Amino acid sequence: MSLPGAYSSWGVPPWRVDFRPLPTPIPDSVDFAVVGGGFTGLAAAAWLRLLAPEASVAVFEAVRIGAGASGRTGGMALAESAAGNLPGLGDVLAGLVGILGKLHVECELALGGAWEIAHEAAPPESSGAHPAVRSPFEWKDGEPLRVVNEVPGGALDPGMLAGGLARAAQRLGAKIFEHQPVLDILWGRGAELRLHDGLVRAGRVLLANSAWALERLRVADAYTFLTLAVATTPLADSQLAAAGLAERKPFYTVDFPYLWGRVLANNALVCGAGLVNAPEGGTLAEIDVAAEEAARAFAEFRKRLHGLHPAFSALEFTHRWGGPIAFRSGWRPVFSLHPESPQGILLGAYAGHGVALSVYLGAWAAEAMLARRKLPDWGRIGLPGEFRFEPPAWMTRRAKTS
Repeated sequence: MSLPGAYSSWGVPPWRVDFRPLPTPIPDSVDFAVVGGGFTGLAAAAWLRLLAPEASVAVFEAVRIGAGASGRTGGMALAESAAGNLPGLGDVLAGLVGILGKLHVECELALGGAWEIAHEAAPPESSGAHPAVRSPFEWKDGEPLRVVNEVPGGALDPGMLAGGLARAAQRLGAKIFEHQPVLDILWGRGAELRLHDGLVRAGRVLLANSAWALERLRVADAYTFLTLAVATTPLADSQLAAAGLAERKPFYTVDFPYLWGRVLANNALVCGAGLVNAPEGGTLAEIDVAAEEAARAFAEFRKRLHGLHPAFSALEFTHRWGGPIAFRSGWRPVFSLHPESPQGILLGAYAGHGVALSVYLGAWAAEAMLARRKLPDWGRIGLPGEFRFEPPAWMTRRAKTS
């Protein structure tokens, strides 16, 4: 059920995951199996061992820790979900801080707020609870692009977060296995995970590789894409100030055309806007960010970025990459029992809000697997055909692989 291959066609992000698991034999059985070595799976594994040190926990990652969506995100930490403050969700950012503190994870987390930006002359209704702010810039993006609101949020280093969560899970006693794709799961009283080298029995399973699990399960109200991002050459402090980014707050549009970005410690920008669909009849794994369709999207984005403000006119891209992103109807995450067995939990589809939310919900999933907490109603997936998610036109750029 995990993605095979090395993700080499998706480009290289600027983050580095400094972690390799200790060599250990694959067990015949575990109490809890986690499929996917990203933020969700690693947080769940660490939290399981923290709460239940007597339980055996194993993480199976198809390639390497952080090689998928978690290591390819832009690192923006946002409050709530893409659908807003869902019933019973709680304070995501405070939860993130508490989890990282208890797991002793350092990831350069800075929660100084985030800007919502929009193309409209009059500020639209914001998704946040804070009043509109005076915009420090007016960029040119067809219509003027301004800050319309400040919301709780910030940024972090995704590579440090993935590596830190992995070290915490391993330190607490979870076993982590890279290059071990789970090819299938046979459900019964528990579950049997089929690997290349045999079967592993598990009492309960967390599927934390959402884009691939959703593709495999053909969840009717979900859709997956490769989202495109870039890192640029650094700006001078004076250029950042001229462009209105002296406060170094991350930003994202609340309208279309979509744009998000943040300033790195070296004054480079990390930003993105594009989504690429899988080739007709294929999967996201077949997308090559250097091929025709994605390359054209990067070229269009470079022209757009240069035109936003004179300070950006000479920026060049040092990194171009893509990472999987999953959406579902209503923008709600998937957080549900597996449709084939109550021994499995499916968690993901964060719709671009996964940096903080994945860690927060990963810990929640661990508590649910230990029967200490219930799953939320808003995360339940429907039966095939119960929903139908019709993606808007901006989501349907289809990749060409030749």
